[in-house]
Amino acid sequence: MNFLDEVPAIRRIETSRDDLFAIDVVGHVAAADGENLFGLLEAAYALHARIDVLVRLVDHDGVDWAHIVDETLKQGAIHALEHVGRCATIGEPDWIADAKRFLPPSPPIELRYFKIEDEAAAWQWLAAQPVGAIASGVAT
Repeated sequence: MNFLDEVPAIRRIETSRDDLFAIDVVGHVAAADGENLFGLLEAAYALHARIDVLVRLVDHDGVDWAHIVDETLKQGAIHALEHVGRCATIGEPDWIADAKRFLPPSPPIELRYFKIEDEAAAWQWLAAQPVGAIASGVAT
């Protein structure tokens, strides 16, 4: 398998809300996956001035932060502060504390962590449901 055959680590989840950006983060996130994520977020911001975000970590194996362009990271943080209202993370690791280091002391983003067994509560907190293939695996 070459790099063109690799499955992306960032995978969109279709939801019952147009203004909810939901993704699975599967395995290891390479720099290209990270750059792609920021592009997907920019597209969501273009469609909706305010969005909520749900990140489900599946067999998470780290992120190549050092290989993502610094300007992309800075702009990503700025734009998140401008556009994201709530962000739910599901699964291990709980990276909320790490995310807060990139944000001001009292960020306008409401961040909340949920254990994988509490996934239904995360969806409820965001007033949404997954639709399609993964919906059958989420207890509501």
